[in-house]
Amino acid sequence: MENVNKKPSNIADAYRRYMKLERNFTPNTLDAYTRDIEKLLNYFNTEGVDPLSAKLADLQAFAASLHDIGIGPRSQCRILSGVRAFYHFLLTDGYIADDPSELLESPHLGDHLPEVLTTEEVDRLEQAVDLTKWEGQRNKAIIEVLFSCGLRVSELVTLRLSDLYLDERFIRVIGKGRKERLVPISESAIRQLCLWFVDRNHMDIKPGEEDYVFLNRRGAHLTRTMILIMVKRLGAEAGIDKTISPHTLRHSFATALLEGGADLRAIQEMLGHESIGTTEIYTHIDTHELRREILEHHPRNMNR
Repeated sequence: MENVNKKPSNIADAYRRYMKLERNFTPNTLDAYTRDIEKLLNYFNTEGVDPLSAKLADLQAFAASLHDIGIGPRSQCRILSGVRAFYHFLLTDGYIADDPSELLESPHLGDHLPEVLTTEEVDRLEQAVDLTKWEGQRNKAIIEVLFSCGLRVSELVTLRLSDLYLDERFIRVIGKGRKERLVPISESAIRQLCLWFVDRNHMDIKPGEEDYVFLNRRGAHLTRTMILIMVKRLGAEAGIDKTISPHTLRHSFATALLEGGADLRAIQEMLGHESIGTTEIYTHIDTHELRREILEHHPRNMNR
């Protein structure tokens, strides 16, 4: 009976239950982790490796195979992070006595800084919205909320009316792992939301969708793909020569706060990051501004 319970398929099922019930992962995160572990188990099945007897060398060979089939470094890092989490589960649940993934290294990504929009470019994005169309005010409100609150696109599409505390100028955000946080919302974003609600109140909303803030023309909540297409289209119409997405507005939110003097820990809280290191990836100091500050204020550069 013990051998049946330790089949790879049963182990994968146990890990999925653990992620769902104990880690409280969202369906999207759960599916992503499951697919990554399936890659590992399929590889081990092909190579004749027992997942419970795998050594570091087996995991390194799996990592090399990801590169061989053309998976990029960033995706490799995500998959290997999932592998380490899987083996940590196996260790803590008593399936294995030693964790072979402890010394498993991920490829070096280098310093990659996403695109960032200036406030003027965000204004141009909003000005490109056609307010004569029924969805115009909705789209303008979406841009403003993304930029003013720094939401992930998954957080935006699941935002509900019951999450809005506009009199107190806060919204409640359900982030990764269903963790809640309160994020301040600007007067500008509140104004655009209220204008959208005028249009929304005249819609025929589908049963069960009544509490979602942003809806499509059929009265159902939006998808992440819809937001991505809309932002990219507006960027092109606004003449913004950058590769942008909804995440660009989140990064622009964090960067604007940092350049405005906000504490990095406060930005971490508003973005919903568990690690301050993650927040540092999303923020940067403009190199031209940094150069000017050094030239003006470093004692070696100041006029004698």
